Amino acid sequence: MDEISKFHTVRGYQRMEKGSREKGLTSAMEDYLEMIYRSCSGGGYIRVSALSGLLNVAAPSVTKMVQNLSRAGLVDYRRYEFISLTPKGREMGEYLLRRHTIIETFLKNLGVSESLLADTELIEHDISVTTLQRFDCFNRFLASNPGVLRSYEDFAENSNE
Repeated sequence: MDEISKFHTVRGYQRMEKGSREKGLTSAMEDYLEMIYRSCSGGGYIRVSALSGLLNVAAPSVTKMVQNLSRAGLVDYRRYEFISLTPKGREMGEYLLRRHTIIETFLKNLGVSESLLADTELIEHDISVTTLQRFDCFNRFLASNPGVLRSYEDFAENSNE
């Protein structure tokens, strides 16, 4: 089978990856859960208004999403109270933050700076587990071999992009 016959649309790849992960979370749910994890990682809690400010989203939208996350068993939430993570939510949040950090580090190693956050956010929802593991391995390789990273940085600085 040639390469062209293996081609899919972006949505087709997303469906394939989602099916293999069986995570059941939308990209938006992942963003909310990651931010809740960042805010509550010390065992604390966050309010809807604070989460709304951190994500630049209206409070009613936050409430609706938090209710979805609660139904999924990822957060504990009662109306007008605090949001806290369940053990399952803490585990998923830790994974989501780790995924974000791996991609961000990879992009930093490439020299991405101006669009770092946006690129990280766009990539993290559609990257396969296998590719994420390779990014992590490459990041660790560069950390263990700083001379290689410096050589790349010199090369990139002197190349005509």
